[in-house]
Amino acid sequence: MPNAPVVVTVAAVTDRGQKRQANEDSLLAESPVYLVADGMGGYDAGDLASQAVVAAFREHVVGDEITTLDEVRDALSAADDAVEVVSGTTKRGAGSTVSGVALVEHDGLPHWLVFNVGDSRVYRHTGSDLEQITVDHSLGQELVDEGALRPEDLATFARRNVITRAIGAPDSTADSWLMPVTDGERLLICSDGLTSEVSDEAIRATLTMSGRPESAAEALVQRANQAGGRDNITVIVVDVVSGGGRLTNDDTTSLRFASLGLGDSMIDDTTIPVRVVV
Repeated sequence: MPNAPVVVTVAAVTDRGQKRQANEDSLLAESPVYLVADGMGGYDAGDLASQAVVAAFREHVVGDEITTLDEVRDALSAADDAVEVVSGTTKRGAGSTVSGVALVEHDGLPHWLVFNVGDSRVYRHTGSDLEQITVDHSLGQELVDEGALRPEDLATFARRNVITRAIGAPDSTADSWLMPVTDGERLLICSDGLTSEVSDEAIRATLTMSGRPESAAEALVQRANQAGGRDNITVIVVDVVSGGGRLTNDDTTSLRFASLGLGDSMIDDTTIPVRVVV
């Protein structure tokens, strides 16, 4: 790990919303991992599924200053097993999304290992710009990728919340990216209870105008509730204070993709070039 530790300020808020009887979201905001899990399966199942995901990560990842790809993979595997146990106790079954970031070391420098299963998301906010890092595992996103649905129509697509991967489901493969830690960046990890109610532009404006992470997190949840609050809403805001790299107007980088398939033993070293927006 680099000599200077990565210093972050973090705020996490979860809210039942305006329509649901229970909160099936769970979160973990304990160094070196920050994640949101959105449970599925109804009362007494979805909440247990998301809690099982958090428990697996707390056991396998929390406790050290940094973690490793193998530890995150072990946590995902343990979470999948635990959610399958929960599912076996219900008639409807159970599952959970998970999306988050974990602090790792790569080439001697601090990086965020961004991981995702389902339609919870990770965003990166720099300056006044917002970039969605994760890609939803959903029917709507698949139709967009195939060219059968326009991206601008995704928000109003009736089946946009049908997900195609989940922890505890037949396909629980996680996608992941390695992203250099940068001083001054703000990360947002959230369940779809936020993104289904609040547009990316409104999220960007809120993150830009809000000061401390606590203010940003509370404001985002408030906006989702004001827009209808039809689902549980969970957000984590992570600000990098120091210990990361510097971002300049000319910077470009790449997100190094690593497959975290639960059955995989090798890492896919495909490099995906991405422009850093400042």
